[in-house]
Amino acid sequence: MSSLRTLARRLAGLAIPLAAALALGGCSPSEDTQSGKNLRIAFFLDNPNLTSLDPFQVYWIEHRVVLRNVAESLTDQDPDSGEIIPWLAKSWEISDDALAYTFHLREDVTFSNGERFDAHAVKTAFDSNKAFASELPSAFGATYLAGYEHAEVLDDFTVKLVLAKPNAGFLQATSTTNLSILAPESYRLTERERSLGKIIGSGPFTLESYTPASGLRLVKRSGYAWPSANVRNRGEAHLDSVEVSYVPEESVRNGQFLQGQVDILWPRNPFSEVDLNLLQSRGATIQSRSLPGPALNLYPNTRDGRILAERDVRLAVQKAIDRKSYASTVYSPEFPVVDGVYDVTTPYFRSQRAKLAHDLPGAERLLDEAGWRKADDGYRHKDGKRLTLRYNLAPQETAGDVLIQDQLRKAGIDLQLDVKTYAEWAVANAAGNYDLTSSYMTRADPIVLQSILDPRNANSVTLATNTYAPQTLEKALALFDAGITATNGEQRARAYGDLQDLLIDEGSAFPIHERLWQAATSARVKDFHWSAEGFAFLNDIDLEAP
Repeated sequence: MSSLRTLARRLAGLAIPLAAALALGGCSPSEDTQSGKNLRIAFFLDNPNLTSLDPFQVYWIEHRVVLRNVAESLTDQDPDSGEIIPWLAKSWEISDDALAYTFHLREDVTFSNGERFDAHAVKTAFDSNKAFASELPSAFGATYLAGYEHAEVLDDFTVKLVLAKPNAGFLQATSTTNLSILAPESYRLTERERSLGKIIGSGPFTLESYTPASGLRLVKRSGYAWPSANVRNRGEAHLDSVEVSYVPEESVRNGQFLQGQVDILWPRNPFSEVDLNLLQSRGATIQSRSLPGPALNLYPNTRDGRILAERDVRLAVQKAIDRKSYASTVYSPEFPVVDGVYDVTTPYFRSQRAKLAHDLPGAERLLDEAGWRKADDGYRHKDGKRLTLRYNLAPQETAGDVLIQDQLRKAGIDLQLDVKTYAEWAVANAAGNYDLTSSYMTRADPIVLQSILDPRNANSVTLATNTYAPQTLEKALALFDAGITATNGEQRARAYGDLQDLLIDEGSAFPIHERLWQAATSARVKDFHWSAEGFAFLNDIDLEAP
């Protein structure tokens, strides 16, 4: 079957899950019959390989949504401006050398076990996380803690966090879920106990139970009164409980929502146009926000004599991708067209719109000049070799992958979709067995890209190294260093802006689409709004009577 017929079949199939869901007999994700306001959320699947509810270790974004409402941070981040604002800390000062951060703490906060939140608790949390990071450097929170040396208790409600080297992203890191402050008792538990839900936070909900791959339950905390400055509700949560279910099957998830068995339908991928129309016709509100951090980018392998070692071929790939068509065809006409290496919600985002314009004649011209000529099979060849690129992806190909395959075919590029399990995908990336691959993380600071594209800090050193031609790597590292050591916003904007230019100009990243996160909320759900990280403050949400 041709790629075009495959694409048509897949796009037609986008309508199936919700339409089929209307005929499903319902079984509720919870048999909870308790009185009171119980919010029911159906999430994408849980990941047994990344199961951890310890804030410092947590990776799975759905877990982070939950944790944001159980464990709190020293600061928060304004979702519109990116400004760091008070939370558990009332105010702070940063030393001139950017190595000392002194936080003045609220004095009215307690953890759910009754322990007092104070400078000693902050020191315990940061020092415990540092010790854990030294034992397990791959822990997701380790990159957030980069440069941290020790904490000094100046008095019961004043703490100084000292860095060994500058980290311009450190203040923003104190606003994240990953550097949430747990009660000192939590750090006396084992890593495994915390991972499985033994979490003692200061938030408006407590985690009552968690069953991996199935679901969890949050319950309202009495007496809560110290929310982030982002939260409108200044007291106890309106909800009495929150039931979360992890539902891998899209049709089951959708059926539960359409039949009123869940209040929030929260998949991992954005809704198609057909889905949007059906959901809205049933009274749903679609909540949307681009996740901060890198866009969905493809990254090339430029090493070991591979085809993408040729800069002109990389630039041809950049021009051959029709991002506007991708957004409207795979998702909807209103879906935002990707504009750069980062999503637009990331501080210091710089638009690359003109450089990312679709230009098929320009792509073909570059390939002709590089000696890649079209043959009778429609693909380009040079020295007896077809221009074939292998795209490493998991766990399955999507309609979008097939569309990109077809767009590149028009330029004479043979894109092979190499579908793998998550484990196989990681092994292939580590071994460099790919021409194109993708990776992303969510954080509302441009420093997050170091975890992907800085070989000194990346989760996959091979992927980070392979992305650049040798002469480009040195320039990228210098810009990463300039960004992390900057002492003011203007310097950071210049460093990260130049980095974004470099990645596009050298064909070191191929943006495909904004990582738009969407949730459908029923007519009963009131006051859903996003945090800067792309999560939700559940203590603001209320439910109308059915």
